[in-house]
Amino acid sequence: MTTVPFPPLAVRPKLVATDLDGTLLRSDGALSPRTKAALAAAENAGIRVALVTGRPPRSVPALLERIGPHVVIAANGATVHSPDGAVAQAFPIPYPAAVRLVRRIRAAIPGVSFALEFGEAFGHEPAYPDWSFGDEAVKLVGPAEEILAQVPGSPLVKILAQHPVLSLSDFHEQARNTAGPSAETTHSTGLSLVEFSAPRVTKATTLVAWSSGQGIDSHDIAAFGDMPNDLPMLRAVGHSYAMSNGHPDVLAAARHRAPSNDEDGVAQVLEGFIAARDHRSAERAGACGAHEPGPGSSSG
Repeated sequence: MTTVPFPPLAVRPKLVATDLDGTLLRSDGALSPRTKAALAAAENAGIRVALVTGRPPRSVPALLERIGPHVVIAANGATVHSPDGAVAQAFPIPYPAAVRLVRRIRAAIPGVSFALEFGEAFGHEPAYPDWSFGDEAVKLVGPAEEILAQVPGSPLVKILAQHPVLSLSDFHEQARNTAGPSAETTHSTGLSLVEFSAPRVTKATTLVAWSSGQGIDSHDIAAFGDMPNDLPMLRAVGHSYAMSNGHPDVLAAARHRAPSNDEDGVAQVLEGFIAARDHRSAERAGACGAHEPGPGSSSG
């Protein structure tokens, strides 16, 4: 698809949906003051903002504290959070289906290890690498099937699988083929890590359904992303932006290209949307003034 740097000034979305890591946030994970200000300015200008991320629900309160009060779609579409962080909707993986999926992937791809994201908890198998979750204190450690048996009733929003030897492309292909229609399969890190959501739950399905409930059509949405888990969202909206630092598949799929995350690319495009709105408002005011009778003139 042919890409252009920015849309015409006449185009102004009703909603901006943006990925976080590699997109809104800089490569060191920082949120620049310019980007935070641009998000707030967009909301003040009447452009809704939704943060659409693969990060889990347990990360939402800290995100909102850093970024500001915006709607959050987390775990690749598995949960929707209001600007105060409360869960408004959830689309979890049923436990029996999760156990079947884990067993099927384990049998088909020897050497795989799993982690599980619940509503507020996280568990992983002993072999699952700690680089994936950092220095967090994790109480749920053991075989995935046993962890699932320990926390009945807690919504399972995402299953993660890692392989120590296979390349990401090989691992993702094998995992996707093994899971089939029983789960949504994607990846977002560039490492040999694959993510599973409930069937037909993606960033796109949840974003479009939520925005429709707000009276916003998909063609009135501008979305920003950089990795393959953003592809469904970018393909579902009227104005898609790939970050210039993005994955080749994302660069090929998006209609527009934004500057890189380290150049505050999302902020640059948002500033253009807001400037276009202000320009049109000024033009309308000028047009109205041109038809108003001046001092001493007669209207008839």
